[in-house]
Amino acid sequence: MGKIKQLDDLLSNKIAAGEVVERPASVVKELVENSLDAKSSRIDIEVDEGGLSRIRITDNGEGIEADDLKIAFQRHATSKIQQENDLFHIRTLGFRGEALPSIGSVAKVEIKTSTGLGAGNSLEIQYGKVIAKSKSDSRKGTDITVTQLFHNTPARLKHLKTVHTELGNITDVINRLAMGHPNVAFHLKHNGKSVLKTPGNGDVQQVIAAIYGISVAKKMLPVKNKTLDYTISGYAVKPEITRSSRQYVSLFINGRFIKNYTAFKAIEQAYHTLLPIGRHPIVVLSIQLDPILVDVNVHPAKLEARFSKEKELAKAIEVGVYEALRATELIPNGTDPSNGKKTNQRSEQHTLDLEHSSQQNEQDDHRQNDLVRERAQLFDKFTDSKSSLEEPKFDQIDEKTKRSEPNTTFTEEQQSSKSENSLQRDALPKRVPQMYPVGQVHGTYIVAQNDQGMYIIDQHAAQERIKYEYYRTKVAQVEHEVQELLVPLTFEFTHSESGVIRLHIEELAAVGIFLESFGTNAYIVRSHPQWFPQGEERETIREIIDQVLDDQKTDLKHLREEAAIMMSCKGSIKANRHLRHDEMVHLIETLRKASDPFTCPHGRPIIVQFTTYDMEKMFKRVM
Repeated sequence: MGKIKQLDDLLSNKIAAGEVVERPASVVKELVENSLDAKSSRIDIEVDEGGLSRIRITDNGEGIEADDLKIAFQRHATSKIQQENDLFHIRTLGFRGEALPSIGSVAKVEIKTSTGLGAGNSLEIQYGKVIAKSKSDSRKGTDITVTQLFHNTPARLKHLKTVHTELGNITDVINRLAMGHPNVAFHLKHNGKSVLKTPGNGDVQQVIAAIYGISVAKKMLPVKNKTLDYTISGYAVKPEITRSSRQYVSLFINGRFIKNYTAFKAIEQAYHTLLPIGRHPIVVLSIQLDPILVDVNVHPAKLEARFSKEKELAKAIEVGVYEALRATELIPNGTDPSNGKKTNQRSEQHTLDLEHSSQQNEQDDHRQNDLVRERAQLFDKFTDSKSSLEEPKFDQIDEKTKRSEPNTTFTEEQQSSKSENSLQRDALPKRVPQMYPVGQVHGTYIVAQNDQGMYIIDQHAAQERIKYEYYRTKVAQVEHEVQELLVPLTFEFTHSESGVIRLHIEELAAVGIFLESFGTNAYIVRSHPQWFPQGEERETIREIIDQVLDDQKTDLKHLREEAAIMMSCKGSIKANRHLRHDEMVHLIETLRKASDPFTCPHGRPIIVQFTTYDMEKMFKRVM
């Protein structure tokens, strides 16, 4: 007798349930997705004890006809696809016909459903077997209750987490579905208490407010981008609010939540140098595309997708988020915590109080305005005498970083192009408002002001940003500004390190590290770009080589970026370095010309603002 046997339906469904129904959250996901496919505009989710005791999903969708209900709990019974070609044009969330039979095989299920035309139908299933059929009321939609989940599979039940953890997983599922379908009203209850409620009016930002809080929603920036194949819309948070994991990045393809590494990297690239290392943004993006461009049938839980034009999608996402971030001022408010748990809202009463306070203190304000105008006149007088800056010299700040003007060997055409680029850059709108320094704290922070309030500037972070943008340009044109060394620099490496260096000798030369073999496992450097940090040339060269040795598979773009970040930190103004007033003015105005003047290359904030209202409130001049 042969060893191979056909599995019966009950056992097959239990095996399928191992992939589809992993935990209570999986049940919620599958059932709510069915409700969405049924064109529901309202979905109520009730769970008890983290879903381990009871899960109930009620919707106002199309309902299920009597004949369809008989086969809905059979394996691979679906209304979503009819033929093989339909797999390449999937527009529904469910399509395999695995969810209901898988759930029914590991739980007790009671379903009441009606199309709204006449009486509805009810069905009871206990661990894969139909135990009762009857008529139900005619309310349009479906009401399905799942109890005793995994009671017939003790091994699965044993590996479930705590009620708190399982509720967290369920909440996460509903959060994603709500953000992906803002036109649907969701209401999640746990043990009878409301956990999440969304309006269902199509406003994604209101859904974000319901999930993450009003303070976070107010810091979300609209994202829009459109290409021939993709239409991208959604929101990306300002860099001042960060999270410790990527779990707060939500991507939706035609309404389906997916995880895609390439898309995540594109978002991170858009936030490059705006976030501290190890921190991640909150982003919600909806991507509409022709279903033929994506395969959603590559993962049992349908959480992953394969794109036929993945690079184009990644670029579209990066550009959309990048432009959203560059279209606004990103100076954080000093009274708002970076975790976004508190909000700095200004009520109508606050406005009235502020106006009353302003009338009472008109004389004080007049003196303050005189001081601002005096500082402004000094600022304008100083900046009018300064030419447009091409490089961050700061001769008067730090003698160690003093550089002579580079020897120019450009042709007249190149010089003309260089001047035009400079004019174009100066013509760009400044992303930091004009402000006037009034002092310095601990030789580290510059205090400045304008009619909008007070600003605190980290002087080291500010110059790091300026230098970074300067070096980022320079490392791409090293051949124009190279100086010969009177005494070559010698570097020795291990045999394995030497092998890695030989593989990347061209990339190193492209960033100004010109290595020549000098005996066994040794190299010499006879020249380097003259804009390398003065007095730290050897350390600079060694650190760039170490980046290659650490990464081993680095590409030229990454190497240039890391080299620019590393050099920007060298020679920048350190803490406890007292600056003259004209030096502070010089630093602020140069920072205003930067393309991203809000964070240093490591993602730390450069400027923090305290509005006039913030200060009035701190000193109880308004209540």
